[in-house]
Amino acid sequence: MTDAQPQTDAARIEALVRENAKLQGESLATAILLTQLLQAICKTQMNPYAYATRIMNDARSAVDAFNPPDSPAQLPAMKSRALEMIKHYDEQIRSVLPV
Repeated sequence: MTDAQPQTDAARIEALVRENAKLQGESLATAILLTQLLQAICKTQMNPYAYATRIMNDARSAVDAFNPPDSPAQLPAMKSRALEMIKHYDEQIRSVLPV
């Protein structure tokens, strides 16, 4: 390993850290917009709780069915995190629905 190698590795790590921060920001914005959109849609329904339940059940079914032909080794972790996020969205959506 040369003296230049640690600097190159540090620069690569820093670039990955910056890219990760950008992706996290995009994910946060997407989550906020999606939550607000789903809340607005549910509020317009005759039975907003039933509508929210249907959305969340459909989302869970879609995650369960997701199985691309070249499934990555991380697929179980991806699905687990997706289901956690669906639960989070469900809680966020229901928190603003009329009782």
